[in-house]
Amino acid sequence: MIMEMELRETHVEGRPRLRVAYEATALLGFRTGVGEFCYGALNALARIESLDVNAFAISHRRRHMLKQELPAGVGFSDWIMPARPLHAMWNRYNFPPLELWDRRVDVVHGTNFVVPPTYSAGKVVTVHDLTTLRFPEMCDAATLVFPKMVQQAIDGGAFVHTPSYFVAQEVMENFRVDPAKVVAIHHGIPLLDPSVDLDAAQVGPLVGRRFVLALGTVEPRKDYPMLVRAFDEVVQHEPDLILVIAGKDGWGSSDLTSVITSVKSRSKIFRLGYVTPATRQWLLKNATVFAYPSIYEGFGFPPLEAMSLGTPVVSTTSGALAEVLSDACALLVKSGDMNGLATGLMRLVGDESERARLSQAGLEHVNRFSWDLCASELASLYQLAGRK
Repeated sequence: MIMEMELRETHVEGRPRLRVAYEATALLGFRTGVGEFCYGALNALARIESLDVNAFAISHRRRHMLKQELPAGVGFSDWIMPARPLHAMWNRYNFPPLELWDRRVDVVHGTNFVVPPTYSAGKVVTVHDLTTLRFPEMCDAATLVFPKMVQQAIDGGAFVHTPSYFVAQEVMENFRVDPAKVVAIHHGIPLLDPSVDLDAAQVGPLVGRRFVLALGTVEPRKDYPMLVRAFDEVVQHEPDLILVIAGKDGWGSSDLTSVITSVKSRSKIFRLGYVTPATRQWLLKNATVFAYPSIYEGFGFPPLEAMSLGTPVVSTTSGALAEVLSDACALLVKSGDMNGLATGLMRLVGDESERARLSQAGLEHVNRFSWDLCASELASLYQLAGRK
């Protein structure tokens, strides 16, 4: 039986505010790229008067922790939603619907490939990339079910939000979907959390030194082993240069360890593991060059962060990176091209004027990415999804 929606008592200019249920599980634990999107978008959505945004977590034991992670102005829905059984039920039966937890929701936004089924509420599902289809060997069993769940959401009337036009095109090519229901909205740039102090023990050995920085979870998709080999070539000509890799270990990190132990420059390579937000900003600001040799990306937060702090970027053209970065403000090479990456690093490390040019170009480029703009476009998407 279809349940009738109840109107909120809060209004804007005589009209009811659109009540949005926003899945923010990614704010629990280490802040990944999905978590940065959740926080940045929520922070800006909270300022849109036509919306009444309430966050929830698909988690049983950790759900209470979410409230303290939310930006000001975002409500908290303390729904008991255990992840594993719910994902299994949604994957197999497309049940239970969100209205069993709250009948007042107008739109639910599933921010990480999965959106709860609904009786009548509108649905938006974010597809960050198609790694599960393009590189299934790089994924675990829990994420390999995402394509099926995305198609279920589409079949159930969901709009698909992507962070780039590149991913939007991939979605249209790989799913049965009306192109009019696939909407690309660029993210903003991650916000610094000033409450977390700089880790002096991590940055102390780097003060005053020239270093190439790579930042992000250590996983095969980032292709850090190739970066290490490229750096091994560069350091022969720039002996005072060091390589810093910051980011928690993901699966496959043993491959990076193996490559580091095999190169001549291993004593000049520093692995910092997870870094605090303040330490992250210090590294990005003080790096001589930021390197991002990713094999595939749906957006690309780290190089934009580096640009926003005036640091020149060497990256690949893979996935959405060419779209997001532009070859006018970053030095871009083909994915897997070790010689091209080494040449690019050598060029920037050794040419101060080129670094200055890319630094200025990058600072101008990042003005195109705004959480307020992202939230405004998401709000328009919610209005479309919420129409009955």
